[in-house]
Amino acid sequence: MNTKVELQENKMGTMPVMKLIINMSLPIMISMLLTAFYNIVDSYFVAKISQDAFTAVSLAFPIQNLMISFAVGTSIGVNSFLAKRLGQKNQEDVNRSAMNGILLAVLNYILFLLFGLFFIKTYVSSQTPVETIIKYGIEYLSIIIFWSFGIMCQCMFDRLLQATGKTFFSMISQLSGAIFNIIFDPILIFGLGPFKAMGIKGAAYATVFGQVLGLIVSVYLNLRNNKEIQFKIKNLIPKWEIIKNIYKVGIPSILMNSITSFITYFMNLILGQFSMTAINVYGAFIKMNSFVFMPVFGLNSGIIPIIAYNYGAQHKERIKKTIKGGLLAAFAIMTVGVLAFELIPGILFRLFSADEEMLKIGIPAFRTIAPSFLGAAFAITLSSVFQAFGRALYSMTVSFSRQLVVFLPSAYLLSKTGNVNNVWFCFLIAEIMSVGVSFIFYQRIKSKIQKLPDNI
Repeated sequence: MNTKVELQENKMGTMPVMKLIINMSLPIMISMLLTAFYNIVDSYFVAKISQDAFTAVSLAFPIQNLMISFAVGTSIGVNSFLAKRLGQKNQEDVNRSAMNGILLAVLNYILFLLFGLFFIKTYVSSQTPVETIIKYGIEYLSIIIFWSFGIMCQCMFDRLLQATGKTFFSMISQLSGAIFNIIFDPILIFGLGPFKAMGIKGAAYATVFGQVLGLIVSVYLNLRNNKEIQFKIKNLIPKWEIIKNIYKVGIPSILMNSITSFITYFMNLILGQFSMTAINVYGAFIKMNSFVFMPVFGLNSGIIPIIAYNYGAQHKERIKKTIKGGLLAAFAIMTVGVLAFELIPGILFRLFSADEEMLKIGIPAFRTIAPSFLGAAFAITLSSVFQAFGRALYSMTVSFSRQLVVFLPSAYLLSKTGNVNNVWFCFLIAEIMSVGVSFIFYQRIKSKIQKLPDNI
């Protein structure tokens, strides 16, 4: 039987809601925005090596995203469960869920390490016959996977800070890794000062060493400042009931995010029928897209524990205000993204050393895709609401329907027109569907909110 220990009321149950959303989300948004920025910087310098090197990094993206999906999905499960137990003042489950989460992060690393040891060459060569690209891809991915314990564990420790409302400290951890990456990218790629030129390997090392630094900072900040969690080695022993609850939210989230890797892999195959340049356009879109979407994901990382905490504490009005505030902020961010993609696509492509062929394909692509961002604002925000209520299956259903049932088939069918410009309409078609399905699921969550007591 769980022992309940009285904890002091957390700010998630007392601070004015809009102020709380800003307080919780802004540090995460800043850190994720910088993460998106260093991804663009990374691609900028890799493109300076050659277009083949840039293509290799684009082909490596599905595996990198898959690793992040496992890291984020598992930690979201821990975040949601821990925040809810915090709202219920259950100290024992708070401690055990944190330590079990750390154990799961290590196991995820081992899983990908095994993949890296046996399947990298098969994976890269399945997307291109070009030997130079294959060579670059193997070099880059081998380093990324071997050192991936950094991203796996940093993500978990950062989410522990977020789950208890200490998002400022998680921002510090992520900023430290991102700044390291930005500084050392050109140094290790081109060889500056005492460092020798390492080419694409340098880009990989700058990334993973930044992640390891972020992990070290995050562990330190947790041990020093996260007093609401007691980090005890004995709680590393798996508690299956807690792991089941973690993955009740975590597995749908992993699957939901992993589908992006699957889609990207097959989009590379579809676009490769036109040219390697079309793949590079899609790779550039993914990088620039993250610059718009990462702040929204950061926003929603902040509101998940707010909603989960207040659901556990039965604070009805605070839940409703949090959802409304999250939607408004997401739409504001996405509107900025739409304007940038519509008005200055050529400038954005210059960041990737784009030639005339890349501009010819890329500019209309960006302008076609941009309006779908507004639908994504609605769907992404409601996805976080579903997760906070322990209904991540709703999020997974929306994502799977969007990507597998609509997005990929429509991209394939549109490619059969023989015009690469038509392929990009699959984004708009898929987003219309995701908005509709998200709205239907939200009606179920809304009825659950309405049943909460009006006065606590």
